[in-house]
Amino acid sequence: MSAPTFSVPETIAQDLPATGRPHRVLTVFGTRPEAIKMAPVIQQLQRDPRFVPQVVVTGQHREMLDQVLDVFAIVPDLDLAIMDRSQTLTDVTTRALGGLSRAVDTLDPDLVVVQGDTTTTLCGALAAFYARRPVAHLEAGLRTGDILSPFPEEANRRLTTQLASLHLAPTERSRDNLLAEGVDPATVVVTGNTVIDALHEVLRRPRSYGEPALESLDSDDRRVVLITAHRRESWGDAMHRIARAVVEVAADPDVLIVFPLHRNPVVRACFEPVLRPLANVVLCEPLPYAGLVKLLHRCTLVITDSGGLQEEAPGLGKPVLVLRDTTERPEGVDAGTARLIGTDRERIVAEVRRLLYDPAAYAAMAAAVNPYGDGTAAVRSVDAFARLLGGTGPAAHARPVAPSALSASVAG
Repeated sequence: MSAPTFSVPETIAQDLPATGRPHRVLTVFGTRPEAIKMAPVIQQLQRDPRFVPQVVVTGQHREMLDQVLDVFAIVPDLDLAIMDRSQTLTDVTTRALGGLSRAVDTLDPDLVVVQGDTTTTLCGALAAFYARRPVAHLEAGLRTGDILSPFPEEANRRLTTQLASLHLAPTERSRDNLLAEGVDPATVVVTGNTVIDALHEVLRRPRSYGEPALESLDSDDRRVVLITAHRRESWGDAMHRIARAVVEVAADPDVLIVFPLHRNPVVRACFEPVLRPLANVVLCEPLPYAGLVKLLHRCTLVITDSGGLQEEAPGLGKPVLVLRDTTERPEGVDAGTARLIGTDRERIVAEVRRLLYDPAAYAAMAAAVNPYGDGTAAVRSVDAFARLLGGTGPAAHARPVAPSALSASVAG
């Protein structure tokens, strides 16, 4: 497969008033994957005198989000801290929408940027729409074609498309999905995926695993299989089949399985009783992002139902077996870096063993071209913001309002 190309339409400017000042760009996110992919954009906004970056987080993933903020030295202007234990999707949605609506009113941005397909994404776009502010959707155009898979992400991203003024598609296929739905081609920019920007930055730094159970990993000569699984559509029988497959793979003493467990108690109740007793399975807490990058670099292959890992692992030449029947990232499957294997126990075991014991099969996936970008997606995204807003603004780069001055006005 040839290397991906990126495209910018002739014009994406809207009929927006000139402000005579740097444009205020509000970035909204709430989960760890959103933070990883938004971080390069925030950093690029901070370097660009045309913009004043503003950051609001919902805290939809609390500890996992905070890890990423620390890695990229991002200090939010506002932290809505919406999460309570055992919240329903309705609870998360109503709290996020209320808090983000107040945040938009308080910060008065010229543009609101949302990322991906979470509940925070949809609520950020809706809050901006209600306030009549343009929305830029980072990582736009991903589709599985099944509104229930993944759930609720497929619905979230489709609805966000309807609210966005600027669609930052990571690949040509994502752009084509948007055009097939009637999105104006002049509003679509193919940027690459900012997760590759983030990956490149972290790879340049000294880093540790951030997990005591992995301290000896670099001196361990066993092949390492990284696995993650948490999707709601896999809860129940599918997740139990995954657990039994891991038990079979772990029967080989020359294989070490590392499984950072999602914090959701449903996920832990499935995997911990079955896998904790196994000597060559390491169950650990979710790794800090730098530690995950280090583990990706060290591992032999990845088994996951995550979206982000389908993009990150190919950037390091690691084959990805996807524990799903559909994916909104078919570019990896087409390129040969990823394979959809579902949740059938026998198939999972067979596919893992094929990659572990067949060097030709492994090499074919490991050497495939990464279709997700060249590490400059944030630059393309920020330039698209400038074109949308229709002006460069003065050279002086003003600072955003201090968080302490804002907290009281959006509380509650």
